[in-house]
Amino acid sequence: MHGDGDATGYRAIVVLPPGAARRLIARGVAQLPAVERALREGLVVVALGTTNGYVAEELLGRGIERERFCAGYIGDRLASLPAERQATPLVLRRGQPIELSPDEALGELRGGDVLIKGANVLDPAGVCGVLMASPAGGTVGKFAVPALARGVEIVIPISCAKSIHGFVADLAREVGIGRVDEATGSPVGLCPLVGTVVTEVEAIALRYGVRAEHLASGGVGPGTGAVTLLLVGEEPKVRRAFAELATLARTEPPPQVG
Repeated sequence: MHGDGDATGYRAIVVLPPGAARRLIARGVAQLPAVERALREGLVVVALGTTNGYVAEELLGRGIERERFCAGYIGDRLASLPAERQATPLVLRRGQPIELSPDEALGELRGGDVLIKGANVLDPAGVCGVLMASPAGGTVGKFAVPALARGVEIVIPISCAKSIHGFVADLAREVGIGRVDEATGSPVGLCPLVGTVVTEVEAIALRYGVRAEHLASGGVGPGTGAVTLLLVGEEPKVRRAFAELATLARTEPPPQVG
């Protein structure tokens, strides 16, 4: 995820608010060769998550009730969307949506299929972590371990804004529902999650063929939760990426939770 510091290349800096960042990541996920192959030949399961709601829209080619495509989330506290307000995971067989329960989808997943599972944190080693408010491990407990056992490709859409300074393996030993004494909202555990990570950086490489560097996170007002990126590459490619991303930043509304 780090560049080589070369002095050549056209440079541009772009700020992506949370909605635009998620839309970009979702478009990058849709262009992954493993996802494209599974859409042609196999099964793609999109687990619930705020970023995954954008992924579902990109794979379907239409809008969904994205505010319901969420389970646990961080608002002013650690919270979960009530089960009755949650959507069901999206399941695509050869690119077409099918009606399968989570248990039925799990039963069908095989090597070569794709599970798209979001995460809450991204550490300096590129390892992701999922916060778990459920004693049974929630979505990660239900899907990720069987997927790893079967050789299913796990794709992890996650924003650079979720980067942390510590390491997931260390933090996972420090927290847990029964270990934490107090919490703002629900106490949680942390599960390491491995797979193909797609941040704004990878999405830009996939879509535009230019190098992106995570320059800054956060801001105020409309920039709260934003990601600032440095784009480096051939001038026409960088100009195209900058123009499209700047437009996306202006037009994509912020994410909502139902």
